[in-house]
Amino acid sequence: MLKSFRITAILEGISYLLLFFVGMPLKYLLDHTQTNMAVGYAHGLLFILYVILAVAVCYDRAWGLKRFTILFVAALLPFGTFYAEKKYLRGQEEH
Repeated sequence: MLKSFRITAILEGISYLLLFFVGMPLKYLLDHTQTNMAVGYAHGLLFILYVILAVAVCYDRAWGLKRFTILFVAALLPFGTFYAEKKYLRGQEEH
């Protein structure tokens, strides 16, 4: 489950950056809404999956509310899931 969470964290971070740096400029500068909508749906789905997996992994590993809060807040910040994956998730497979 941790490997799936790590992959989801990376994908969620990528979708967030695509939304900010591709979708939003296309929407507001060129009035092209289709890309923003597609990336927005993908990001929304990945965000929900990320939060569900965060709850499941934190419960499974008895990480507690503090670690969950850090992982959740990371999903709200650009580049946050990349940081969380590197600092809190990478190398945890053997634990």
